[in-house]
Amino acid sequence: MKVRHADTVDALVLGCTGPRLGPHHLVLAVGDECGPARVSAHLEPVLAAREALSGVAVVGEQRSEGEPYIRVETDLVVEVLAGSGRHGTLTVTRMR
Repeated sequence: MKVRHADTVDALVLGCTGPRLGPHHLVLAVGDECGPARVSAHLEPVLAAREALSGVAVVGEQRSEGEPYIRVETDLVVEVLAGSGRHGTLTVTRMR
């Protein structure tokens, strides 16, 4: 039997890939804000359609994990499942 373990943690949104009105992935700071930016797994259509980033200020473009993203200035916090497996994928479960 294979048992997978994942913890739910809060993460600060630093930016997104794709358009702000329907982002493909979120770029997140998990735990300490000074930690490295990490790209989430592909967003579910319900979460991508929330338009949470539509009215935020764009700071510029940056790269995280080799992927360009739009850096935004927001205090939006999301809840993610932080997998403890080999790849440690961040799956966004809800926006707060």
